[in-house]
Amino acid sequence: MPMNRRRFLLGTAIAGGGLLLGYATTRPSKHHLANATRSGNDAPFLTTWLRISPDNSVTVLVPHSEMGQGVLTALPMMAADELDADWNLVRVEQAPATDLFANGVLIKGFATSLGVSIPGFLDGLASAATMKVAEIMNMQITGGSSSVRFTGEQGMRVAGAAARQMLLQAAAQQLQVPQSELSTRLSHVHHEASGRSLSYGELAGAAARFEPPASPVLKRPEQYTLMGRPIPRIDIPAKVDGTAAFGIDARPAGMLYAAVKTAPVFGSRLASVDSASALQRRGVVRVVELDDAVAVVADNYWRARQALDAMAVSFEATPNDGVTTQSIFAQYDQALQGELSEDVEKGDTPAALATASSVVEATYRVPYLAHAAMEPMNCTVHFHDGRCDVWTGTQDNLGIRGRVASVSGLDENAVTVHAHYLGGGFGRRLPNATNTIDQATRIAMQFDVPVKTIWSREDDMQQDYYRPAVTSRFRAGFDAAGRLTAWENHYIGKNEPAEAAHTPYDIPNQSIAYADSPTHIPFGAWRSVAHSQHTFFLESFVDELAHHAGQNPYQFRLNLLADKPRHAAVLKAAAEQAGWDRNLPAGRARGIALQESFGSIVAQVAEVSIGEAGEVRVHRVTCAIDCGRAVNPDTVRSQAESGVIFGLTAALYGEISIDKGAVVQRNFNDYEMLRLRESPDIDVVTIESGAALGGLGEPATPPIAAAVANALYILTGQRVRELPLKNYRFTAAPSERA
Repeated sequence: MPMNRRRFLLGTAIAGGGLLLGYATTRPSKHHLANATRSGNDAPFLTTWLRISPDNSVTVLVPHSEMGQGVLTALPMMAADELDADWNLVRVEQAPATDLFANGVLIKGFATSLGVSIPGFLDGLASAATMKVAEIMNMQITGGSSSVRFTGEQGMRVAGAAARQMLLQAAAQQLQVPQSELSTRLSHVHHEASGRSLSYGELAGAAARFEPPASPVLKRPEQYTLMGRPIPRIDIPAKVDGTAAFGIDARPAGMLYAAVKTAPVFGSRLASVDSASALQRRGVVRVVELDDAVAVVADNYWRARQALDAMAVSFEATPNDGVTTQSIFAQYDQALQGELSEDVEKGDTPAALATASSVVEATYRVPYLAHAAMEPMNCTVHFHDGRCDVWTGTQDNLGIRGRVASVSGLDENAVTVHAHYLGGGFGRRLPNATNTIDQATRIAMQFDVPVKTIWSREDDMQQDYYRPAVTSRFRAGFDAAGRLTAWENHYIGKNEPAEAAHTPYDIPNQSIAYADSPTHIPFGAWRSVAHSQHTFFLESFVDELAHHAGQNPYQFRLNLLADKPRHAAVLKAAAEQAGWDRNLPAGRARGIALQESFGSIVAQVAEVSIGEAGEVRVHRVTCAIDCGRAVNPDTVRSQAESGVIFGLTAALYGEISIDKGAVVQRNFNDYEMLRLRESPDIDVVTIESGAALGGLGEPATPPIAAAVANALYILTGQRVRELPLKNYRFTAAPSERA
């Protein structure tokens, strides 16, 4: 097979970046390529993501997947606002999974979030280069709470403003007036002096011949007409009336169904299959053997599943067959006694601990967690005429196109991905968590009709890419005056994002380090990634320190945030809204926690009680969030509420345990979800600080576990250092602690 052109370009780019930059800046611009290959003359592209039709409708092509976070509304709002478009004339489409719609803005966004500064005069060059890198990397990803803060802020707003400027330029030529005399509103260009106006639809063809300006002037907040308004989400009507199409709804003509049984111990291989009985069953077409799995393909899923369950299948033994949850944590304990890698070193922590008036120590740990997306994992694949069609819901359609091409040996341009809504993602439907995609591709390669591979809930629960189990050890020291002077934290596995284990508090001596201790359990991104573990560790331990010092946990934190005014403001907002200083009914207590993640700062106060059987009841959660600016206030609230529920489910119930090398849990009966009757009232406070836009999909998930655990300490005197809370039976303390 000849070398893939993408890999060749990537290799040459790495070897000598000049070729990449030269190629990116000398080829036709993207909107010209879009007009040449996709739009036709009736609806030209003004930028890659904006197309205007003669009927004056504006179509926004969004290079992200909708999985409940409202991205198909927020991003078009940002583009339409800068364009001065009439929202009633805005249409939205998912960007196709082709090179043309690779999302280079994400690369720029992540670079700038890491402190990389791009001079203004190099912005056009950087944009061209990152677009080409995005093509090479198959980047169309939805994750990292990046859609609004990166693609929206640095892509959609720029696209809208650039298109508006192009329309003004075209109108000035057509009306024979200076461009400075023109204004725009509601999808029209107006010349007030003469009373003339032209619709965007009338100007689009001429405007599309111009080159989009790389750095158009963006609106100031006081000029916004759409951003900041609670506009109803575009995807909701179809989800309410049942017409929304998810991956599992795909039904191309002639489709067969595949059910799969995969080796229970990760890394094992298929040893033997007795397929004779299965092949005699009604509707069964074929038994397909893979390296680590076997599939039955039939004319419907139920028949395929029943035949699969009736087959005798065995898998090879592996060295991991004796691994258990207990042995994994024992492995972690041993690793933390060995050589560590530096994360943060500030001051002289060993000396500060050695001279401390008092030292507090604690060890925390959390288990593996599954994603448990509501829509079963599925993928439909059809190989025909040297091409391949794929129907699935994914967090990166372009990345999945590349994955299917890699597995099948086809050229990427021979693979077409049909985008669908996602019935939950949270990291499970990313291109680096592709066991479902790989299996579906390999199975379908043996047929000339479409084959839909569906994983049962049990398959997904036991074959996920899990949030890692982590152990984290702390020591902290106070001086004779009661000041916190030393902070030591050793933990297992440094995963993304890099700053997840860092503390925002002003502690002069800090030593944070980690040990790598890999296991055979596959791990992947989980909502808020490493912040979800470390915020529980950090904010629980800070609470321990507050109680050790005899201080109010809220005031203790506030005193350590003197140099962090945004953090302090969020903490104050949550405490005040929750009534931190007001008395609660007997048997209830409040806990507080704070974290910054994905550019947003969140503080939460949880109001908690203990039930008659010792179970935890969370009555109310106050969530204050500073995401810089609320593009759609309704989405801010819904994402904060969603993050709280997601994190609370994990805190109360989430636990994937390992026995004999395999996952024990199978379905929602032993991997529980928070029920509606258990869900707390959630009060969301949005702070408009004017800071750079932060993410929304993930930041509300990390603090809730610590907030609940900290309230439980006040109620019971028992410090929670391991999750989930379902493994405890609490007894209220005789008297509440201050």
